[in-house]
This record gives sequence, C-alpha cells and structure tokens, in this order.
Amino acid sequence: MNGYARFLDNTLYSKTKRLMVIIATLLALMGSILMFPTKLVKAKMLPSKSANTFSVYVDLPAGSSIEETKKVSRCVVNILRQEKEILNMETFLGEGAPLDYAGLTKGSTLKGMENVSEIVINLTDKHSREEPSFIIIQRLRPIIQSTCEPMKNGTNIKMIEQPSGPPNLASIVVEVFGPNMEKISHVAKMVADILENTSKVVDVDVMMDEKFSKFSLEVNSDKISKSGVSVEQLNNILYLAFEGMVVAIKNPQNANDQIPIFLMLDKNTKELNSFSKGELESKLSSLKLMNKMGMMVPVNEMVELKEVPNNLSIFTKDLETMVNVIAETDMESQVYPLLDARETMIEEFSHKFEVTKEEGINTYMFDLHLKDKITGEKYLLRWDGEMKVTLDTFRDLGAAFIGALVLIFLLLVIYYKSFAISGIILAGSFLSIIGVIVGHWVADLVTTHTFFLTATSLIGFIALMGISSRNSLLLIDFAKSLMIEKGLEKRKAISIATATRAKPIMLTAVAIILGSALLAGDPIFGGLGVALISGTIAAVIVSLLFVPVLMNNSKAMDFDKQE
Repeated sequence: MNGYARFLDNTLYSKTKRLMVIIATLLALMGSILMFPTKLVKAKMLPSKSANTFSVYVDLPAGSSIEETKKVSRCVVNILRQEKEILNMETFLGEGAPLDYAGLTKGSTLKGMENVSEIVINLTDKHSREEPSFIIIQRLRPIIQSTCEPMKNGTNIKMIEQPSGPPNLASIVVEVFGPNMEKISHVAKMVADILENTSKVVDVDVMMDEKFSKFSLEVNSDKISKSGVSVEQLNNILYLAFEGMVVAIKNPQNANDQIPIFLMLDKNTKELNSFSKGELESKLSSLKLMNKMGMMVPVNEMVELKEVPNNLSIFTKDLETMVNVIAETDMESQVYPLLDARETMIEEFSHKFEVTKEEGINTYMFDLHLKDKITGEKYLLRWDGEMKVTLDTFRDLGAAFIGALVLIFLLLVIYYKSFAISGIILAGSFLSIIGVIVGHWVADLVTTHTFFLTATSLIGFIALMGISSRNSLLLIDFAKSLMIEKGLEKRKAISIATATRAKPIMLTAVAIILGSALLAGDPIFGGLGVALISGTIAAVIVSLLFVPVLMNNSKAMDFDKQE
C-alpha cells in the first residue's frame, strides 16, 4: 500500500497527471455510451429464455377446409419428427391448444375455424441438451416456412416461444386505427409489407378476417311441409353427410360413463371435387329422405342454396376500430427493427398521407399520425407489444435511477453541508456505468448469442449507486479526519486515506463479484450479474483513482484551512 500511496501522491501533486486522469475517465464514459448508437451493446426488455416447450401456429387463408389445414399441419409435423430433441407433439385442428402461458395473450381462445391449427411441442429437459429452445426455433423456422407455406397460397406459419417476461401479443405490435375496417385493412397490409422487408423481423401477420364466399342452405318451409319430411330428419342427414353425428350409445360394463357411437361418411363421399354451386347441388341431390308415405324425397328440393359473403369480425380498442399487425424478431431486440421500419413507413406513407410524429417524450413517442391528402381521413399507427413494455420499463427504471440520484445527493448535502463534496460522491457513483456497459460488451463477445443490456441490468446499475457511494464516503471521511485530527495537508491526507481504504474497498468488491457470479449464467438475471460484477470493478477503479483527483481539486476539501 505504501507504493500505491506514493504513486497517488505523485499523481495528485502533478497537474498534468491529474488532468490526464480526468480526461481518460471522461473518454471512457463517452466511449461506453457510444456503444449504444454503434450497436456494440444492444438493449432489450429481457433476453430469450430456454424452455421445454414451444408452439407452432398454422393459419391458412380464410375459407380453407379442414383437410387443407391438416395437410399443411402434417407437413410441419413431418419436419419436426426429424429433431432428436423433440419428445412428443400434439396437433389441434380447427382450434387452439388448451391455454398456456404464451396462449393467454396470443389469441388462442379466438381460434375456432377450419383454417387454423396449433401444434404443441415438448422438448427434452433444457439442462440436458446443448441447444436452447430459442436456437432450435430460429433454426427450424426458415425450413418449415419455406417447405410448408407454399402448399397453400397465403398460409402463415408462426413459431411461438414461451415469453421470458410479461406476456404480450407479440414482440412487435402495430395497432392501426382508422375510420372503418375496409380502409384500416389497406393501411394494415402496407404496414405488414414494410415489416416483412425489415431485417430480423419474422412471423409477420395481420390479425383480421379475410373476405371469402360461402354457401348457405336455407330451408324452404312450404316445400318441406308438403313433402312430409320433418326438419329434424333434414338436419340429421345434412350433419351426417358433411360432419358426422352420434347415432347410438354403448353401455360397457367396465366404464362409468356411456360411450357415444359416432357415425360419419368416408372421406371420398364427404369431400366435394370443387368449390362450386353445381358440385354442391349435385351432392345434395344424391341425399334422399323417406317421408311418411314411404316416398324418397331429394334434399335439394327442400332447401335453397345461396352464395353469401362471410361475416367479418370487427376489433375495437378504447371504442375505436382497429387492426393489429404483429411480428416477432429473430434473435434481436425489438428496438432496432422498429426504428428501421418506422423510418421506412414515414417515407412510404408520405406519398399518400401527411405523416406527423408524436410530439414530446412519452410512452407513445414512436406513434405515427396519418392524414389522407385527398379525403382528409385520419389514421393512427400505435406501437404496442413487447416494444411498449420495453419502453415503459426503461422509462420507469430511468425515473427510479434519477430519483435515487436526487435522494442520495440531498442526503449527502445534509450530511456534508457541501454541494461540491456531494457532487464528487455522485460523480464517482455514476461512473460505474462505464463498467456496466463495457461488461455487457465483453459478455456479448464470449457468448454464442447476443448478450443484451436488459431491465435486470438497469436494476443492477441502480443497486451499484449505493455501493459506489459508500467507497467515496470512506475516502472523504478518512481524509477529513486526517486533516483535522492529524494536521496533514490535503494532498497527503487524500493519498494516505485512499491507500489505507483500498484494501477494504477491494475486499468488499471481491465479495460482491463472487456473490454475483452465480447470477451471470442465468438466462434472465444474467444482465443483473454482469452489471454487478463489471460495475463493481469500475466503481473500485473510479474510487481509487478518479475520486481522489476530484477531492484534491475541490476547495470544499480544504478542512485543514477551515480549522
């Protein structure tokens, strides 16, 4: 410690060396902050986590048959079967799987048509396999989409991971508000096209119904009454011909409940050769019912066949009509694709609309307001999903950080009765951010996937404020006592105080680092561990080198002259 004291004494004595320490520290601070715009360090709400299950959503164009859905789903299953890490899977045709954590907010309960299916996959335990689930999904996504989506034009296949944080509809959600569904859908499709052409954005989908035609069978009351056939007979034969129905009940001896016997026609009999009115009329004419007089009456004589459009669902939020455009990011934070897509949207929409950005720094600062140059109709593009959660979280944690700074500063001013000394302590505490950012950059270099600066990283940085402040308090109080009680000059007192307190400061830092090492490998709290480790190292360096220089340059530290 004597050698360190002499080194520090020489540094404090030389004006040039003191200036070099200050410049080097400021350059380190600027360099670390510049890692954000240069994307050397990327920010995200929470990183992806490795889970033991994931789902595949298969969405065919509206109006597709259950057989077409089954064909595409079987294609997906055949690819998944080749994966050794998959234990088992289950396909739900025409419906969503029983709700899980991911399905709570991703619309599983809305699935109830023949053009959708959900495949639930169970993987081997995450601790016994080399690949995490998000890497498996990233590898399988292009294979499945390129192989199975062309089987039916307009098919959309999405890979759904278990969310690592708060559940949300998707990583990127664009809410399109406007005057009516028809015009909103046009704007929503333009947004979807831009997202599809944005790098690192996958699984783009527009959550709205598509228009298609269907056939409606309407019973002719007059004809059915004259034919002597009951409406119940007509309903039964129609269900039997196209769906199937329960025709009897079995009462087994070893079962507590009755077992229904379900009767249905074979596949070739049920299916139509083409989607046409003539084909369906031919099918109905082949179905005949016996009336009370024993005569066979064709079904087509008792019903009227009409081609009608489907009923479109209308989605609203806050009493306004809207459509969601959703997308996921491929091993990337939502922030950077959003910024790229937003700039492209401003450029593309400016040809037809007057584009206005949201004013001020608020939760909806990325929103875009559109006004049609011809009709004057107004639209709103509002960003939601995990992007919204990320903005809210970082905003709240930033406010908590500022609040912690203000509170610590006020307490220090009350204790020292000096704004200058309080500022020195805060400056030393704030500079631990250098270690936090650089630590994430190093962690990203040594890991196989991107190591993001997350919400837990910011929690670690806020926690470091108290630890870093404690280091500076030790130095200032000890130097003050040496100047007042021992009569040492300021420079000498600062050197001795720093050298004497260096050992307990470093021992405390080692304890924090060893305690945080267990967190560094966690997929969710890894950012907290890295922030505590690297931030503590930076706090020690700043406390033992930069803070003494500020103390020496401050007139508020002239306690010997004051006494």
